[in-house]
Amino acid sequence: MLLDTLVLDTPRMSKKIEVCLTPALIGLYDIEESIVVVIDILRATSSITYGIDNGAEAIIPVAHVEDCLNYRDCGFLLAAERNGEVVTGYDFGNSPFSYTKEKVGGKTVVLTTTNGTKALHLAQKNAYQVVIGSFLNLDSLCTYLQSQDKNVLLLCAGWKDQFNLEDTLFAGAVVNKLRQNFEHFDDSSVAAEDLYLLAKDDLRKYLRKSSHSNRLAQLNIEEDVVFCLQLNVCKAIPVLEGERLVALKK
Repeated sequence: MLLDTLVLDTPRMSKKIEVCLTPALIGLYDIEESIVVVIDILRATSSITYGIDNGAEAIIPVAHVEDCLNYRDCGFLLAAERNGEVVTGYDFGNSPFSYTKEKVGGKTVVLTTTNGTKALHLAQKNAYQVVIGSFLNLDSLCTYLQSQDKNVLLLCAGWKDQFNLEDTLFAGAVVNKLRQNFEHFDDSSVAAEDLYLLAKDDLRKYLRKSSHSNRLAQLNIEEDVVFCLQLNVCKAIPVLEGERLVALKK
C-alpha cells in the first residue's frame, strides 16, 4: 500500500516549451534534453526548408563567408548572404527562389547567412536535437514536436542578436498549435503567442512594421517575403546531423 501511495504521489513529468527571443540569450536555457527549433523566417530557415523539401541532398551551414571556400573543390553549391544581399562571387544567397528542385535537387549546398547559420551553430553545442522551423513546414514540424517526449526551445535567430518580429510570430504560431500538448510555458512563449494571435489574419500586413521586412523591401525582394509567409507548402523537416542539414526520417 505504501508503495502504491508513493507512486501515486510522485509528480507526473510534463513537457515544457520555451521561446528564446534572440541567440544572445541561449546560454540562459538548459537544452541538453530539448529539441531546439531554429527560426529565421526572412529568409534562411524558410529557404533551407524549401531546399530540403525540393530534394537537396544536404545543406551545410557554416559560420563565415570564408568557410564556404573550404568546400570549393567538393562540387557543392556555395551560398552566402550578408545584410540581405548575395555575397559577390557565390552561387546564390538565401532567397527561397534559389532553392527550387531544378537548382538544388540531388545537390549539397554550403550556406552562410547573417543570422540563421549563427543560431544553428549555437544550438548545436548543447541541444539534444536541432531542427528547422518555418511557416512553410509549420504543421509537419508541430506534428513531430507533439510526438516526441522532449522539451522544446524555439530559438529565434533575430537580427544581429536583437529581437525581431517575424521569428517571434512564428514561435507564437508553434506555441498556439502545441498548447494542448505542453504544460509549462515561459513568459516569452505567452508574449509570442499573443503577438501571433494579433497578426495571424494578415501576417504580411503586420510585418510591414518590422525592421527586417523594411530592410528587405529596400532590396526589392518583396516576393521573397510573401513566399516565406506561406503556410504548409512543405512537408520536410530539416534536422542537423553532424555538420549537415538533411531531411528528418520520421
